[in-house]
Amino acid sequence: MSNSHAVEHDYHLVDPSPWPLVCSLGAFITAVGLVMLMHFDTSWVAIAGAIILLYGAYSWWGDVVEEGEHGGHHTAIVQLGLRYGMFLFIISEVMFFTAWFWAYFNASVISVEQFELGKMTSDIHAVWPPAGVETLDPWHLPLVNTLILLTSGCTVTWAHHAIVEGDRSTFIRMLTFTVLLGLLFSGVQAYEYSHASFGFGDGIYSSTFYMATGFHGAHVIIGTIFLLVCLIRGVRGHFKPNHHFGFEAAAWYWHFVDVVWLVLFFCIYIGGAGAVAGH
Repeated sequence: MSNSHAVEHDYHLVDPSPWPLVCSLGAFITAVGLVMLMHFDTSWVAIAGAIILLYGAYSWWGDVVEEGEHGGHHTAIVQLGLRYGMFLFIISEVMFFTAWFWAYFNASVISVEQFELGKMTSDIHAVWPPAGVETLDPWHLPLVNTLILLTSGCTVTWAHHAIVEGDRSTFIRMLTFTVLLGLLFSGVQAYEYSHASFGFGDGIYSSTFYMATGFHGAHVIIGTIFLLVCLIRGVRGHFKPNHHFGFEAAAWYWHFVDVVWLVLFFCIYIGGAGAVAGH
């Protein structure tokens, strides 16, 4: 007797799931909570929303892992769709950072142009960065972080080649190094911020600087968590030479983070260097 429920195609028709609704609700509550935090100094709404969002994301991704590892749903066609999805997500992230770079360059060009046209009575914006701003030395901690990220890009690529070749021990070792380098980058950036001579609200330069570099730092933290989850899955034996898109997506994301940092380093740290603090 034939099985009427047998799957006769390569596509995965997902079962109804509550997690998209939970994540949307959590994201909405978090956004409202952040507004309340900025205006009323109340943080509990943002914390509650973040907890809901993290719980929904953890449960949703857990279901996706289960579908791929034990459900047999991630066929070659499904994996291709996942690749397209990750590619489009990274493109959206490119547009996200384009906004911050646009704000930074727009502020630098418009400020100088308006001063030259005589539309400003103060010379504070006659140069960029504005007069009085002591920028961070690009050849100190920013250079260290650049070397850290470039090294992490090498180790994550090494890990990728290892899993393709079926070398699980090297994969775990190189991915561990990558996670540690990601944590080190975040630590160095936190130290750098704590010793900066300007705060977030000290003008257009500081605002655009912290928005661009700070959001990149947030992406490094997210990418580190992404890779840490892949490391745990690798230790559990989830990834195979021909079935490891979860890690591949994390590697793509990490390389994207590397490229964004290089643009930040050359355009903001070096190109926007003015009077360096301590010099």
